[in-house]
Amino acid sequence: MTNVLLTGFGPFGNTPVNPAELVARALDGTVIGEAKIVSRIVPNVFFECIDVVSAAIEEVQPSLVVMLGEYGGRAMITVERLAQNLNDATRYQLADNAGAAPQGQLTAPEGPAAYYSTLPLRAMVKAMRAGGIPTDISDVAGTFGCNHLMYGILHHLEQEQLPIRAGWIHLPHLPCVAALEENLGAPSMSAETSTTGVRIGIQAALEHPEDIDEPSVSRLQI
Repeated sequence: MTNVLLTGFGPFGNTPVNPAELVARALDGTVIGEAKIVSRIVPNVFFECIDVVSAAIEEVQPSLVVMLGEYGGRAMITVERLAQNLNDATRYQLADNAGAAPQGQLTAPEGPAAYYSTLPLRAMVKAMRAGGIPTDISDVAGTFGCNHLMYGILHHLEQEQLPIRAGWIHLPHLPCVAALEENLGAPSMSAETSTTGVRIGIQAALEHPEDIDEPSVSRLQI
């Protein structure tokens, strides 16, 4: 049996409950196909989070790494196409959980401008939509902790020449977070729906070593 490493951030900024943590905990230890899900909750701290997930890859020896985070304001689960080599926390008026708010700092000074996800994005979106989960491909992972960790792990895998596919899934606010006064009007998704979507997405990724060659139509999503 192979392993899938599933990571999720905990609370940060104005998010007291992170759907990424709830989904990662819900799926920990479950079996999808012939793969066991091994979850890790990652500190929302620049650079430390990369070290923690890199160590988890060494420990778990997964065939697939799926990383989760919250993207407030999005109405759907979004699978990220690329991660950029840039951190700009100040644009969100946020700091990480250690108080750092980098502006214009590169994740890897010697690294390329960006990395593409190595997950089969179109296949994952198609499967999740077929399962009744609103999903889309995103071309913008932001410039905060999620993009930072996605880039850092893809860079680590490239530098170490590890044959492991990896990528990122963003989740909407939980209803309890969207109900906060500062978030009123923001879309939300239950933890149960997000968990179902991530489970279906992982299954599709396991079933498709290469992505499907058909269009994935988008609606109002970047």
